[in-house]
Amino acid sequence: MQIFSFSPFGYEGAIVAVEVDLRRGIPSVDIVGLADGAVKESRERMKSAIQNSGFTFPLERVLISLSPADLKKEGAGFDLALALAILNASSDSKDDDDTKTEEFTCKIQGEPVLVMGELELSGTIRPVKAVHAAAATAAAAGIYKCIVASANASEAREVEGMKVFGASNLSQAVEAMRSPELFTGGDEKESLPEGCVKINGIAFPPEDKALEFADIKGQHNLVRGLQIAAAGGHNLLAFGPPGCGKTLSLQRFPALLPLLTPEEAQTVTRIYSLAGLLSQNQSLIRQPPFRIPHQTASIEGICGGGTNCRPGEISLAHGGVLFLDEAAEFKTSVLQMLRVPLECGSITLSRAGRSTTYPANFQLLMATNPCPCGNFGVSGKICLCSARSVEQYWRKFSGPLLDRVDIRTAVLTQDSDDEKNLSTAELRKKIATAVRIQRKRQGKRNAQLTPQEILEFCQLGKDEQDFLNKSIKKLDFSQRAVSGILKLSRTIADMEDSQKIKCEFIKEAIAFRKNVGPLDLFNGE
Repeated sequence: MQIFSFSPFGYEGAIVAVEVDLRRGIPSVDIVGLADGAVKESRERMKSAIQNSGFTFPLERVLISLSPADLKKEGAGFDLALALAILNASSDSKDDDDTKTEEFTCKIQGEPVLVMGELELSGTIRPVKAVHAAAATAAAAGIYKCIVASANASEAREVEGMKVFGASNLSQAVEAMRSPELFTGGDEKESLPEGCVKINGIAFPPEDKALEFADIKGQHNLVRGLQIAAAGGHNLLAFGPPGCGKTLSLQRFPALLPLLTPEEAQTVTRIYSLAGLLSQNQSLIRQPPFRIPHQTASIEGICGGGTNCRPGEISLAHGGVLFLDEAAEFKTSVLQMLRVPLECGSITLSRAGRSTTYPANFQLLMATNPCPCGNFGVSGKICLCSARSVEQYWRKFSGPLLDRVDIRTAVLTQDSDDEKNLSTAELRKKIATAVRIQRKRQGKRNAQLTPQEILEFCQLGKDEQDFLNKSIKKLDFSQRAVSGILKLSRTIADMEDSQKIKCEFIKEAIAFRKNVGPLDLFNGE
């Protein structure tokens, strides 16, 4: 029998083989294979847990090898694997009357098993992080059985083909090694959150009155932009004076996002598992993440890093949304760092001679004031900012970053008696139509279309092409801007269940694209 554990590093991590050799000599336990302090300390935890569980710890010299030997092993997740490997090697286990020992036999000999868990001195198994990632990596390596803490069992069972036993203590883990029939797989039925709503075959989160768009008065242009952004996965920038409703509206955006597909949820769950952000007994994350980092966030906090290359906010927002409120208050370096992940949907981190690539396919939402004081262009208020300070304020975004934002909308202060917007349920209908079409046509959102796919799926008629060419010449759009307009037009057409991209769709896409700064805030267009 082969016992394996998992060493997390970056997004990939590595499967670690646990080998034990018993030999004559002064009783001791030696661990080789670049084990860190937490792994070495497991010698004492493991010894006490074995004895307190009624098993006999071998009175011999114990050598434990963790391979590959050149890979650093970190964390307390190796405790249970080491204990089972020693018991298997020593062939000792407890007997019912505790007066003699019986052979520690395993009926799944020769079949590898993944083992993860931290041991208390009493033998109780504590949950550890990265179990879902470990199970997925093990399954890819041909290991389809695993023993984990009972609190981690649900996330391990979400990996297709994995047979799992959730143990509460060391004795139960030993029993599982003897009885392979105790291993069970996950439920093959689609797991959707309780109360979710299905519209045209597309699942949405449960209705929440706190995220109701009908309560927002005015701001029809912003709400329309959010609807299109949710339908096609497009980036959005909302700018306007303080108190106009930017943050209020954008914080309700999760209500418009459809639930993740099982395939998308696997990747998101793996990232959260590696970050240790999965709660106990949590299964797949089906709701798209919605991350709101503070303006003081560093580059490492946003893109990831540290000794173990932990995921940053852009990876934690994979499959969902990264919302930068008061975006101009973020460091310029942080904002500029977003450009490459927005383009390629991933980020590669390198630390101490090792590198890892995290998925970072996120949707960017930004809200900002028109100037540092927020009163630029506001009727009845005086702006105290100089022209230079306003210019520096907007220069933080830079042209290349704004060029990757397809929807820019000016938000004005509206009268409280203005007409209400459509309800969240009504907004979801067109979003569901667009998402269903996109999943069937290309298997991803329109915002992620490649140049070749744009040529294939965003074809225009002669009149529409002439209209677009005139607009390009008049407004001096870059090639990336043209691609963004075509993708935005495709999304609007999908929302209307139209195969053809009409001139009115292109016109609306251009209107959302051309607002770029405070001077456009009150231009009457």
